[in-house]
Amino acid sequence: MDLILWRHAEAHEHPEGIEGLQGDALDLERRLTPRGEKQAARMGAWLDRQLPEGARVYASPAQRAQQTAAALGRKFRTRDELLPGAELESVLALVGWPDGRSPVVVIGHQPTLGQVIARLLRLPEPECPMKKGALWWLRNRERAGRMQNLLVTVQTPELT
Repeated sequence: MDLILWRHAEAHEHPEGIEGLQGDALDLERRLTPRGEKQAARMGAWLDRQLPEGARVYASPAQRAQQTAAALGRKFRTRDELLPGAELESVLALVGWPDGRSPVVVIGHQPTLGQVIARLLRLPEPECPMKKGALWWLRNRERAGRMQNLLVTVQTPELT
């Protein structure tokens, strides 16, 4: 199974200037900045060239994630399991990791995406840093009778 974790692109700050406040109505309405729109467009174009047609795409209901997902130019489903502050177990259940057959793209938020990365790659820290607009492509495979999680690629908008 392939799992592509894509953090939303750069967004405007919370209007009340509250650092780390996630999930309130004002947070969910935050839109991409002009720079974020460019990041999403570059990454979306790159990702669209890499993904097979049958890939499933899920996005957080937050406006910034919706805009990022739209830049891919494919149909996507909005899922509450991807709201800011989501539990990593909810994300893994949503995508069917590791038993899913088709690739899945998840457009969401930190720290949840970084927690998923850390868990699947068995990193010593509970959360992996992830740049805005970046994506991590992970794959689960069987090798010599053992299941393995590997990192296929990490892409940032600047590298696409």
